[in-house]
Amino acid sequence: MNISEPTRLPSLLSAIVSRLLVILAVCLPQARGATIPTFELADTAPAPDWAVWQRRALAEMFPAAMEFVQRYTLADGTIIWRDVWPGMDGSDDGYESFYNFPLYHSLGGPAELHPLSVKLWEGVTRQFTRYGQVHNEFDGYYDWMHHGESYVNFYFFGLSDPHHPAMRARALKFAGLYLNEDPTAKNYDFQHRIIRSPLNGSRGPRFDTTVEDWSTHRDDLAPYPLPYEDIPGVTSGRDWLDDVKVQSIIGTMNRRMMRGDVPLNLSATSLILNAHMHEAQAKYRRWIISYVNAWRERVRRNAGILPDNVGLSGKIGENMEGKWWGGYYGWKWPHGLFNQVEGTLIGAANALTLSGERSFLDLPRGVIEMVRREGRMEEGRFVVPHRHDERGWYNFQPLQASYLIHLWYLSQEPQDYARIEAMAATEGWTKLDYRKAKGDFGHEGPWLRFLEGKYPGYPVDILKAGLQETARRMENVRADRTTVEQQDVHHWQQRNPVVLEGLVQTMLGGPNHIYHGGLLHVRLRYFDPQARRAGVPPDVGALVEKLSPESVVLTLANLSKTEARDVVVQAGAFGEHKFTRVQRHGVSRRVSGKHLRFRLSPGTASTVELGMKRYAHAPSYEFPW
Repeated sequence: MNISEPTRLPSLLSAIVSRLLVILAVCLPQARGATIPTFELADTAPAPDWAVWQRRALAEMFPAAMEFVQRYTLADGTIIWRDVWPGMDGSDDGYESFYNFPLYHSLGGPAELHPLSVKLWEGVTRQFTRYGQVHNEFDGYYDWMHHGESYVNFYFFGLSDPHHPAMRARALKFAGLYLNEDPTAKNYDFQHRIIRSPLNGSRGPRFDTTVEDWSTHRDDLAPYPLPYEDIPGVTSGRDWLDDVKVQSIIGTMNRRMMRGDVPLNLSATSLILNAHMHEAQAKYRRWIISYVNAWRERVRRNAGILPDNVGLSGKIGENMEGKWWGGYYGWKWPHGLFNQVEGTLIGAANALTLSGERSFLDLPRGVIEMVRREGRMEEGRFVVPHRHDERGWYNFQPLQASYLIHLWYLSQEPQDYARIEAMAATEGWTKLDYRKAKGDFGHEGPWLRFLEGKYPGYPVDILKAGLQETARRMENVRADRTTVEQQDVHHWQQRNPVVLEGLVQTMLGGPNHIYHGGLLHVRLRYFDPQARRAGVPPDVGALVEKLSPESVVLTLANLSKTEARDVVVQAGAFGEHKFTRVQRHGVSRRVSGKHLRFRLSPGTASTVELGMKRYAHAPSYEFPW
């Protein structure tokens, strides 16, 4: 040890003590674990088809994942790709290539997935540090749609192993970037309760961007509408590709967009809640509640309309001549409505999970209700405006049903369910038309019909479709003859063979996370008490069959014909809910806590109804023991 650096000693000792506590937690008997109510299940039955397909998915995706990793990465976890990559875009795509590996482990995937996931995350971090996008292990500056895509990968490590010292330390360090704990990254203004720029990160707010920053993104932006129609000499999105005109586009965006806050930044609440669930500190709670409430207040000040831009003084429309629209990733450019819905849904869900206060959902509910009022029927479909500018509301399209279902799932309110039936095209939801796009979602409608008893075959259908998608992607991997020069930054995420939507829905009883930065808000989670790890034990399948605001109907199956299995069931992904009763064969037993233990005899398939009080506990990544 260098004696000129005495300040390193406390942190080193702290790390050693932390690791020793983790070892003790794993090795020593736990009084808390011994108090978990235990229930014996011995209803012998043929193996349910859905359980067989769950176990197949958990087993068969692993060799595909390993082949994928071997094909596209080096031994240190970096991606086999080019030596130079300019601009501010791209690290999100690196992380996205393996983003669901730690989630796969937390569901019960092979133990090897956890160290592999860490190696891949650290490999991408080192690689994009060399390229220049990542600084101090976090993206230097980018928007929270892209940060969100990056850091869902990171959040899943808390579900997989909350005691990994390096990942836990990073969780606290990254949250500190938005609490101004890093003096070089003053992203937040506590007085005005704003994130100071739409582009932010480990280098702080980015007020002025350059052509270099946008260099790899210009082709992607050309098909979109222009951010503004009054830029001299600029007449179409194709002008992003003109080396002279692009200077005018970026200059105008810097003046109008880059100084102040936008609703997209609400996704940063996931980063802060992630830290809170590692180490509950009042500062994290205060930040989330205060920031989400700031946006609720802006809606009230703006006649019930979510503004898409707030200046550095906290004034709506400060850099837009008073207009509440025109901000970065706002109502006009580039995507319109979906960014406003996603940001408010993510922020509200996190505030609700932390506080238990349902009124936070009024924030996304107000956005959806506002466009609903402007909506109309066109060719048998209900369409709503997705954009707003000088013309008023325009770009009428159906609202993606997944957002409506996410809102209802969180609220369990009849008004939100009625909005699904009124606004979504529901007629095809009793059969599965499987299509996997960039994320791992989009089939929430058929899942909802399953919960209602109107599509009983859905669990098998979605699990089969997921495995078929895994096989299709592996065909693409094996047929891939491209060189690194021919591969764009999305090349690997388009071939990632880990497909988890069906497992999340059927096992955990919730929709998969919102792709651009949402945490996993689900009703149940599982642990293997023998292996002392996250996920279902070997041979065990779990199916959430029904949901109500106060209960879950769960079937557990043990496919082993010779071995009994124990599984611990947790109320909520983060233990935020509380079990109140267990009912089986008409007999009900009162319980009170976030964990239940079920002992499954060989060949068992048994259904229980679990009473539940939602949002009764502070959320945490802690395991049951």
